[in-house]
Amino acid sequence: MVEGNETLKDSQMAYEEALDALSSLIVNRRRCDKSGDRFELMFEYVKMLDLEESMSQMKVIHVAGTKGKGSTCTFTESILRNCGFRTGLFTSPHLIDIRERFRLDGIDISEEKFLTYFWCCYNRLKEKTSENIPMPHLFRFLALLAFKIFSDEQVDVAILEVGLGGTFDATNVVQAPIVCGIASLGYDHMELLGNTLGEIASEKAGIFKHEAPAFTVFQPDEAMRVLKDKASQLDVQLTVVPSLDPKLLHGRKLGLEGEHQYLNAGLAVALSSTWLRRTGHSQLSYVEQSRCLPEQFIEGLTTASFEGRAQIVPDKYTDVESSDDLVFYLDGAHSPESMEACGRWFSAAVRHNQLGNFKNQSEDNGSGTSSNKLQGYDNDEARKKSVQVLLFNCMAVRDPQLLLPPLIKTCANNGINFKKALFVPNTSVFNKVGTHGLRETDGQVDLSWQFHVRRIWENTKPCDKAYVL
Repeated sequence: MVEGNETLKDSQMAYEEALDALSSLIVNRRRCDKSGDRFELMFEYVKMLDLEESMSQMKVIHVAGTKGKGSTCTFTESILRNCGFRTGLFTSPHLIDIRERFRLDGIDISEEKFLTYFWCCYNRLKEKTSENIPMPHLFRFLALLAFKIFSDEQVDVAILEVGLGGTFDATNVVQAPIVCGIASLGYDHMELLGNTLGEIASEKAGIFKHEAPAFTVFQPDEAMRVLKDKASQLDVQLTVVPSLDPKLLHGRKLGLEGEHQYLNAGLAVALSSTWLRRTGHSQLSYVEQSRCLPEQFIEGLTTASFEGRAQIVPDKYTDVESSDDLVFYLDGAHSPESMEACGRWFSAAVRHNQLGNFKNQSEDNGSGTSSNKLQGYDNDEARKKSVQVLLFNCMAVRDPQLLLPPLIKTCANNGINFKKALFVPNTSVFNKVGTHGLRETDGQVDLSWQFHVRRIWENTKPCDKAYVL
């Protein structure tokens, strides 16, 4: 036992050492700017890591958007994995562990593999970078690490979620994707991407590549005009796809909760089908005229998992059979439109009273990821006594005046009213990565921002109680 404990301790220290090195790449809060922040350096980094040839052969699906791009990528990965392909998925951000950003065959990369690939990339770049070509900042390094992992692991398909924007995003170093997708567009990161939907759409369309087909969902007119114009300039065939018809699932439910996910699922089906056709696997693809999804597509869509997106987690320390159990409804919505979608999902979930062992409940299966099961039950007495409490965190770079009202209004319109609100500070900092980087304080935490958010809440819902924790 002593030897085992020492091995575990050494492993933890090695992992934290890597996270410390990774944290050194966080230079400031800005991830990019409108000028690209010397985006051309990404091509130099690719050369330094000897990734040019392997990346030119990588069969990439590239997805941008304001809302739903991560879910679209997750559905797409699950579909193609169920079709029998070795998949690599790169998404952001992570919730708890940096390894969540890198999935191989649907499973977070192992700690051992992460450390091997991390130090290979980090040490090579440390050796070759200079004053003129400095070390890449955090997100660029993570994208490069993803390329290295997917290259050496010889994945059949690499699904890449854009981090921010498109034109100057680190993932846009990919020059010949098999197919591209643009999820729903809206107002977010306006200080970097532009103040109009047209400007934002222009940045997102920066991932379009000559003759690589692209798909998008229904967009506001202003955004759609820009997407079509950009596609025309690059000779890109741009297709608008509708939401997935639930009937195609034969009575099953999507793996990700919320009505808005049918829009993302429709985009994922189009991306997967096109990838299959363009890589010589037409027999597995979906033909729209057939109105019958292949079983692999159905299995992929209904088993997809993405934590932190419309996730329902019962408190494991409470009695799920009691009428006073504690259930957390988690979502990372951070734009007015996504707050409305979050409100609709939450309201529907409460109305249906999904208690007990919920869908997306995490169960440790020893693989570093979670398995998902649905075992809901109805409990009239619990529904009568249930109380909705809002636990809200909003970073100072966001405007709570734009975020809180849509959530409150949407829930109220669906008959759901919060009785209390708790406003909490961030526990993470910008100069650390991972749980070991939690803010250390002497007990004094600046809560001025949380009090500001509480005032906005009280002005919106003056009769309800709000607390700062």
